[in-house]
Amino acid sequence: MKKAIITVVGKDSVGIIAKVCTYLSEKNINILDISQTITGGYFNMMMVVDLQLTSSSLDEIDNGLAALGNEIGVLIKMQLEEIFTSMHRI
Repeated sequence: MKKAIITVVGKDSVGIIAKVCTYLSEKNINILDISQTITGGYFNMMMVVDLQLTSSSLDEIDNGLAALGNEIGVLIKMQLEEIFTSMHRI
């Protein structure tokens, strides 16, 4: 399994989860875990995904998520699990 962490942050609006999940589905990326909150009108979502079955490159996925974020007014970032874990180690 090749895992990645996707974060989505921005002003809340209708359809953020649907659009991100649709993009991932189209790329054959499975969502393993998802958490989202809305605080003071701001949306925050973190997803753990499995990249094992996608035929898209990491750059293609990352660029596509960034473009989708620009389109819907949020910031979307993706990091491989091992990089995310290393960066957030205490």
